[in-house]
Amino acid sequence: MPIRSSACPLDCPDACTLSVTVEDGRVTAITGDERNPLTGGRICGNVRRFPQHVYGADRIRTPAIRTGTKGSGQYRDVTWDEALDRIAQVLRATRERFGGEAILPFCYGGSNGALTQDNIDARLFRRLGASRLVRTVCAAPSGAAAQGLYGNMPGVGFGDYRHARLIVIWGANPAHSGIHLMPPIIEAQRNGARLIVVDPRRTPVARRADRHLAVRPGTDLPLALSVIHRLFETGHADEAFLAKWTQGADRLRARAAEWPLDRAAEITGLSPDEIDAFAGEYSAASPAVIRCGYGLERNRNGGSAVAAVLAIPAVAGKFGVRGGGFTMSNGGHWSLDKERVIGEPEPATRCINMNRIGQALLEEEPPIRCLFVYNANPAVTVPNQNRVEEGLRREDLFTVVFDQVWTDTAQFADVVLPATTFLEHHELARGYGVPALRAAEPVIDRVGEARPNPEVFAELIERLGLEKDDDIVAPEAMCEAIVSRLDGSERIATELALRGVAVPEGGYDGVQLVDVLPRTPSSRIELFPEALDREAPSGLYTFRAQDDDDYPLTLISPATAHSISSSLAELREDPACLEMSSLDAESRGLQDGTAVRVFNRLGVVHCTLSVTDAVRAGVVVLPKGLWRKHTENGQTASALAPDSLTDLGQGACFNDARVEVARRVEASTTR
Repeated sequence: MPIRSSACPLDCPDACTLSVTVEDGRVTAITGDERNPLTGGRICGNVRRFPQHVYGADRIRTPAIRTGTKGSGQYRDVTWDEALDRIAQVLRATRERFGGEAILPFCYGGSNGALTQDNIDARLFRRLGASRLVRTVCAAPSGAAAQGLYGNMPGVGFGDYRHARLIVIWGANPAHSGIHLMPPIIEAQRNGARLIVVDPRRTPVARRADRHLAVRPGTDLPLALSVIHRLFETGHADEAFLAKWTQGADRLRARAAEWPLDRAAEITGLSPDEIDAFAGEYSAASPAVIRCGYGLERNRNGGSAVAAVLAIPAVAGKFGVRGGGFTMSNGGHWSLDKERVIGEPEPATRCINMNRIGQALLEEEPPIRCLFVYNANPAVTVPNQNRVEEGLRREDLFTVVFDQVWTDTAQFADVVLPATTFLEHHELARGYGVPALRAAEPVIDRVGEARPNPEVFAELIERLGLEKDDDIVAPEAMCEAIVSRLDGSERIATELALRGVAVPEGGYDGVQLVDVLPRTPSSRIELFPEALDREAPSGLYTFRAQDDDDYPLTLISPATAHSISSSLAELREDPACLEMSSLDAESRGLQDGTAVRVFNRLGVVHCTLSVTDAVRAGVVVLPKGLWRKHTENGQTASALAPDSLTDLGQGACFNDARVEVARRVEASTTR
């Protein structure tokens, strides 16, 4: 049976290379291969199940046009010509009557490849003069903080964690997301390294930890500042390093001084002794590395929280040794400039923040008349779900959904188009944890009438008469054009041609402040960037409390082993459960298995309660990436999340959802 090579482009820090078994033209198994040595042939369960996604009942196999009311799921199959003619007709008429800004593309994640997103699709919408989408639902606050302090400096490579004597995992869960960090952590522990985990939940990696700090959600900023204050106060700040490599240390020190142990303990829910021990253990260890995840950014203080965490290794002088420093993203190894392929400058049209798409669809003036959704599922993944659904139900809104499966958003579309999966088209993908660049070709024929994103957007450009003679369209030419802009392009192109994988010059394991340096304008670590201080509503590193006596519980929605994002969530059949501590359950007269409603002013979710000791008191958990079918009433954690924005980067504040939980008198199946 043929074994074919591929590469996973899904939204994950890792960069797995794959072996795909194909029998009679169908994928029967997917495993890892050794072409990327850091992923080492190991892949997650989600990708192993990918054949079910490719051939499942939810796969969109043919274009369709709506026949019933929005949300009814009533469609008729049509030809590609009929579907594209209809879309082109509406796009043309909308631009002529209302202007290009009445059109809004909505995309995020999904395939994540360099050929299938921000490429020919961007060419179409730029030439139409469409509104621009601010794609900040994830990583924007973290990215703003990391860019402000360090520039686009790569982090400690995953493989170098085995050299650390102390590992801090802060707001990340590599047991479920970014799984290839776990083997180096385990190896380091076997060699005597200590592991500290900062997370409101006792995650699988927290269960391995020598110290678990179950911080209250949204209070990572006071914790990090208190650690910094303690480093200065006890004489463990590396003054020589600060003088040589940083700017703004005095201003950071002043902000941190506002958070002595007692005050930080009161806010974070930790004890003063826990914070003091954390600071002491970190200052004494070398090499010491911090893996800063994205969980701590999902609240009003998220950008400042990440900045404070990333400042800790600079204050303590933990750089310059293998296995010392921090990892946020290693995407800085690659800068994939796609402008040559797009061939159209970005217009100065209005910007719509994706976290407020519900508000935009209902209130934006002039109104959005045409919404084109691809590589995304906004009906269940962005804040204020009820407002989003209300907007999607507008009869005067023409919506296109271009996707691989019948998502919840597709149920509101006027036209639905079937997209190929990464196994059916060419792709070029990079990892942002394991920094491998990978090229892949189709390993199977297209399922049904599915077509790749670039092909469909190129055809719409042609139907609208927007093509240019020098447009780059063929996937091989797109890949060549992107790679040609990279440093060392000839070497990279050769590696991609021979193995389908290219690694950064010098490999994965550069030492921070030795092999890789800050990429800020000053070439120093900016501990108090002026631009970030101006952007934050109350100033950088300033904590904004959140209290609501009517809704005393904080709802968080982390990734799980089966729901890293909304992608592949159609494969999950079991209903979602709300996780709650035994203390909070007992005080409300609730037991494990109780039918409950989780509610606030924005919405209500009906589900079943799971009482667990893995969640601290005051916190409840609904998984990330749920679809409507996973709860009793079709609402998800997004229905309870406000559409307010983070202090930096205009990100989403999912963890600012304050809720109450009560017993349901009757289990409801209302959608």
